[in-house]
Amino acid sequence: MWLRARSKTALCLSVASFLFTPAIAKHQETTAVRLPAHRVAVERLTCDRTVIDPVSYEMATVGQAQALLSDSTLDDLNGDIQELAERALERDPRNMMAASILARQYAILGSEREAVDAWTRVSDNGGVVVWTATLYDVDYKSYFLMSFGRDAIRIYRMGQFTGSIDRHLGYAKFPEEGEVAFYEAAAGCPSLSVEPVTTIPWSQVNELRSGNWVLWFKLAKPATVTSDRGIRKTLGEIKVNLHGETGVVKVLAERNPDFDPEWDDETDAFRNLRGIALGPWDYNRRVRDLILRVAEPASHIKRTSSAKGAGW
Repeated sequence: MWLRARSKTALCLSVASFLFTPAIAKHQETTAVRLPAHRVAVERLTCDRTVIDPVSYEMATVGQAQALLSDSTLDDLNGDIQELAERALERDPRNMMAASILARQYAILGSEREAVDAWTRVSDNGGVVVWTATLYDVDYKSYFLMSFGRDAIRIYRMGQFTGSIDRHLGYAKFPEEGEVAFYEAAAGCPSLSVEPVTTIPWSQVNELRSGNWVLWFKLAKPATVTSDRGIRKTLGEIKVNLHGETGVVKVLAERNPDFDPEWDDETDAFRNLRGIALGPWDYNRRVRDLILRVAEPASHIKRTSSAKGAGW
């Protein structure tokens, strides 16, 4: 079993185990899988599924979908996706999707050196690193794909790679595993036949600001973005939540000086209860720095950050 035993994703993936049997091997180490340097150097990455080993391809698409759609915790989900991509790349070092996923996952999980190495290899091979994202100033109930290449940022609607989108209370749901075009795109290989909603050359990005919940891409000239619900916005800055980390809610309260444990209900022990939601400030700052270090070639973009706290 190449997934951690405690992960519920392992149960889900067992249904498709016949696809992965040749690759099953217990993963004992917590460090990243590293191929011999001479082997990495001679293998050129490709998105061509007819060239990539079929099992490696399935791990980077169907396997990723099953992990995403499972009921795992976010920590387990990120770990499972990383392990799948490592196994996929170990099986076929040419798999661009596995390499791109790893660049993103290492960035999410804070493995900076591994993230830089993986992302640099993807970029050197003409590839991109992709995040699913929420663009709050466009449509907070829809999903987008943010593609980071050396020449530009490209934004796609999720619906460009799927059939009809299922929604719950108006919010988009991720597609089922059969929507392979979406999972190829999310793995860094969007179809060349699909035109981005908008393309933003790095030369048009003046500033990248990290916050508690989002990144702000501040542009030299406005860009127009349309969502899957037909909402169209032209913006001078784009507020982006790159999926991968969530915040926490802290509950603040005062002790009730009149509380009597013998007579009062224990719920009366505190008063003035209030919750404060704190976003993943460290995550956004880390991802901002990696994007500017590896993806953006000219190093002209100003980097700033908001104060750590409860705001955006």
